Amino acid sequence: MYPKLEPARNGLRRCAADAPIRGSLAVPTAKPARSDPSTSASPAPIYAPSPSLVSSSPAPGALTVASLSPYPVMNDTNKGTPEKKLYTRLRLWQFPDKYVLEPIDGTAESFLSISRFDGSINLIGELSKCSATESPNVRTIYGVIGMLKLLVGAYLLVITERESIGSYLGHAIYRVSGMQILPCNHSLNNSSAEQKTMEAEFSVLLNAAEGTSGYQNFQAAIGPKVVDVTLIARRCTRRTGTRMWRRGADMEGYVANFVESEQILQSNGFTASFVQVRGSMPFLWEQIVDLTYKPKFEIVRAEEASRVAERHFLDLSNKYGSVLAVDLVNKHGSEGRLSERFANAMQTIRNDDIRYVHFDFHQICGHIHFERLSLLYNQIEDYLNKHGYFLLNEKGEKVSGQTGVVRTNCIDCLDRTNVTQSMIARKALESQLKQIGIFGSDDSISAYPYFDASYKILWANHGDHISIQYSGTPALKGDFVRYGKRTVQGILKDGWNAMARYYLNNFVDGTKQDAIDLLQGHYIVSLSRDMSSPTKAGALETYASFRLALALVLTGLMFALMSLRQAQINVRHILLSLVWASLSLGIAAFVRANGRLFTNRPRLLRSKH
Repeated sequence: MYPKLEPARNGLRRCAADAPIRGSLAVPTAKPARSDPSTSASPAPIYAPSPSLVSSSPAPGALTVASLSPYPVMNDTNKGTPEKKLYTRLRLWQFPDKYVLEPIDGTAESFLSISRFDGSINLIGELSKCSATESPNVRTIYGVIGMLKLLVGAYLLVITERESIGSYLGHAIYRVSGMQILPCNHSLNNSSAEQKTMEAEFSVLLNAAEGTSGYQNFQAAIGPKVVDVTLIARRCTRRTGTRMWRRGADMEGYVANFVESEQILQSNGFTASFVQVRGSMPFLWEQIVDLTYKPKFEIVRAEEASRVAERHFLDLSNKYGSVLAVDLVNKHGSEGRLSERFANAMQTIRNDDIRYVHFDFHQICGHIHFERLSLLYNQIEDYLNKHGYFLLNEKGEKVSGQTGVVRTNCIDCLDRTNVTQSMIARKALESQLKQIGIFGSDDSISAYPYFDASYKILWANHGDHISIQYSGTPALKGDFVRYGKRTVQGILKDGWNAMARYYLNNFVDGTKQDAIDLLQGHYIVSLSRDMSSPTKAGALETYASFRLALALVLTGLMFALMSLRQAQINVRHILLSLVWASLSLGIAAFVRANGRLFTNRPRLLRSKH
């Protein structure tokens, strides 16, 4: 299930197998140096590959990731011995037969050589001498994400651009703003035509993933005190994907869009942390796109719902302690079936540390009255006070710990969820500020305009980044989180984003899902299996094209109108107009009846339900 959080020396927690969203470049396969608030800070490095950690022959389809730095990394068993190094920058030499990575920070004893023929990796003692006719391309990069091996060749993923977005404990935090995929597939020249075709198809998927924060931070003064607030999102990599192609849970209890949000406060010598999680409803259900605006929800293997939900929540309980599930979906309509199934599954879990609360967000708050979330807070306030938050005092001593977590969900776990989580986090932050002496007993964040505005933007950006990864657009209802009220501009923006989601869900996300499955290692390329082509489809599916169908419908309507204009001259044109109109309507009816065939669907992995 979800890997256990590792306690860091500063008391904050981190999930070793959960991927930070965009901004943080921590690598799961290697532990970075753990910072202590009392130590002097130096810029945190962008992670690059270590020769001792990168596999020289990665398995097909496996993304190999590792890290090294000029700053010593100490492990827990041998705290005084440098184990590996990290570099903030690398020089990439692109020779005709190989790529060579040269550390820029300090003097390097060796260089990393990657063959452009087959992706094999070796350490070399010196750079190759360049002849008068051989002039390699040289550029600076800021990290290596990993090596992905496909059917024949391999692909090197490097970070080409970065953007500083803040700092934590004095360490700079960067966002990946540019990435490049470098092919190591010269061996394709000796491959069969069929292998070349398959390799080209997988290469297209890599390019689809080339576009790449979950880190947000601000500082504000409250009187003479400076308050630093950081918000970090960590996405679980077990069931990653796009909005319509990754719903619900799998049989192991891993859920889609599972994100841990940690809000960190530093001020007056104190450090405090508050953690929340979000994730799709933990049973087997799906919502397959079919060109309709809101496809039907389908509950899969309903008899397994209780067992899957129990497995999910027991794992959360082992990881976080007590769990309070806040379900925000509608109680009636199509969402109501899912909510009922969720509630019934929760009743079978015999554990006093796991609670379930349903709050019909749309029924109670509508589209503008989000202040009514106070009704939800009144229901869960006792739980939040009981399980508290993590707190270190000025001496670095642990004062209290968080013994439970709130798990929030709606359908997408984006819009309603982010509004609700921001409300809960605000209450927790106010409580922390009162405990450490920054706020008086009657103070609130809203009493400090700059602090209040910065905090709203913090959570609005947080929700947008999570939403962009899952749905392709910023979060809806973001104007309330950002400004504390609904605005006309925000409502219009929600309408635009809803239309954009429709387009992306139906015509883009299938390819994106394949790219995610390929890069995450959920789909492992196999020469024996994939020579039969994973993208092979039936005849109708192969030739079904929404663009072609739309063009035919519009053409038919155009000819129908042209014939009607000529009807006064020749009555025969009335019959022609009816023929063209009937043809258009027939094509439209066929597309509607077979909507799933005309959408962009994943080809690599079918549903495991």
